Amino acid sequence: MFTYPLTPYRGDTFRRQFTFFADNDHAVASDLTGVDVAAEIRTAPGAAVITTIGLTVTLPNLIDLELTPAQTALLPPASSWDLQFTYPSGDVITVVRGSVSASGDITNSVAIGGMR
Repeated sequence: MFTYPLTPYRGDTFRRQFTFFADNDHAVASDLTGVDVAAEIRTAPGAAVITTIGLTVTLPNLIDLELTPAQTALLPPASSWDLQFTYPSGDVITVVRGSVSASGDITNSVAIGGMR
């Protein structure tokens, strides 16, 4: 497992891509065929889910993570996330975890008084 902090900007789209390997030299791609992937953001283990993270798997070993503007708008200043794989065998492995530090929006993209 490795640690990767997420630093979304509240109200913005947030994307990251992860590539998984079966070896430490990053020479052999992991095969994610049949693997269910899931990721959530919570304030603490066992706390209510703030949002699930959109995940797209591209075989053999890429996962694209996405939070929409509506999802990032829900984020408190500090929370945590992780990414779990559930293999066809039933094994569940958390492969990434980390903090989520959401920054407040400065520029309002909504038109005010007819101006942008």
